[in-house]
Amino acid sequence: MPKLKLEDLAEVREKARKSMSLREGAARVKMTVHMGTCGLAAGSRKILEAALREVEGKDLRDVMVTTSGCAGLCSREPMATVEVVGEAPVKYVDLTEGKIKEIFTEHVLGGKIAQQYALAIGSERTY
Repeated sequence: MPKLKLEDLAEVREKARKSMSLREGAARVKMTVHMGTCGLAAGSRKILEAALREVEGKDLRDVMVTTSGCAGLCSREPMATVEVVGEAPVKYVDLTEGKIKEIFTEHVLGGKIAQQYALAIGSERTY
């Protein structure tokens, strides 16, 4: 293995910083990909990667992508929840990489719920 140069380490640090900033901190929108055992088996890792690509590709700093465990609806995995500040969370189900891209465009960027993929609006804490 070749020796690392200072520039190599700086590149690794910047890549890690950028990745972590997508998954931590305050943001206008928080997208949570549910990654319990059932979600992982259904393909949630690809959903997470697709969501991160959307945020990174558009270089957005006000959208956070994070993960959680099982949401309790195993038969509807892969799932993600989109929370826009000041609005009720929306749970999206039966996701694919293409669907998450549409949800990102319609809901995260456009502000309109992607009704065709939404299972529920709100949460047990909303009311």
